[in-house]
Amino acid sequence: MKFIWNDDHMETTSFNYGTLKIAPDDAVGFRPFQLLVASIASCSGSVFHKILAKQRTAFDDLTIEAEVERNEEEANRVEKITLHFTIEGKDLNEKKLQRNLEISRKNCSMVQSVKDSIEVVEHLTVVQK
Repeated sequence: MKFIWNDDHMETTSFNYGTLKIAPDDAVGFRPFQLLVASIASCSGSVFHKILAKQRTAFDDLTIEAEVERNEEEANRVEKITLHFTIEGKDLNEKKLQRNLEISRKNCSMVQSVKDSIEVVEHLTVVQK
């Protein structure tokens, strides 16, 4: 990947889908911490989804809400990310889903990459339809 400074932001065209703009101002582009959180949430969600697909667990909806705690005294560093998973469907086994979420944590490369520097907490809510 190649990143180039362009006036008030960094950008890269190293991806097949287009230009990614990264900036300290979210009116100009994605902020770096947003990309960090997005990579952790989407990796965790993707691995969780893959496990559910392999087990043929049907569901109607899967959402993840992320909360971020930052330390202003230490360069506004990200210290904790809490991921709130909500899965909706019929006849869902909550214990099995919780185990699958724990397995996804162990197999998510992004969570594993930050595990010694950022606390990542996951919560699961199961909505039966």
